[in-house]
Amino acid sequence: MPSPFPGVDPYLEHPDFWPGIHHLLISEIARFLSPQVRPKYLVYLEVRMYETIDDDLSVIGIPEIETTISNVSVAAPPTPTQPITVTLPMPYQVREGYLEIRERGNEELITVIEVLSPSNKRTGKGRQMYEEKREEILSSRTHLIEIDLLRRGQKMPVIGNNIESHYSVLVCRGNRRPKADLYAFIVISNKYDTI
Repeated sequence: MPSPFPGVDPYLEHPDFWPGIHHLLISEIARFLSPQVRPKYLVYLEVRMYETIDDDLSVIGIPEIETTISNVSVAAPPTPTQPITVTLPMPYQVREGYLEIRERGNEELITVIEVLSPSNKRTGKGRQMYEEKREEILSSRTHLIEIDLLRRGQKMPVIGNNIESHYSVLVCRGNRRPKADLYAFIVISNKYDTI
């Protein structure tokens, strides 16, 4: 049965599915690119890891314990024998893959390919770390390819993009900065149109 959703299935953005989708997509891009850039360049699969604490457990895929209370009235605080169930913000480790294309021999970094994750598009440590890495790349001669297949979240900053799109690919060549090419896509009835 074909998907009822135009474009990428939004359920794939769910935290239970996205890490696997992201890993498979990055791996497939690496597999596709490697024979095309050899022998001059090598494709490396790199992993960015960080630990964070997030109180929005639905975003990171950690199941919440829910408590339902009915007929609640204002009363005295509970006694020590009547505990209240609470949820603690737990630290968790995030692993995000990305690709680096390096010149064979001297290992010079030529291109970074990023497939954005939900943590890159919402406020928090993941976005902060990615923005710092992005700034570092943009201050060098390294090319950046940024693939955004997620509808939710805050888009990465660019100047001069007033177009609303569902998905985008940013191609930023090191020798053309501050100019870059943004390929923006909207989905109309399971067909992709470039804006």
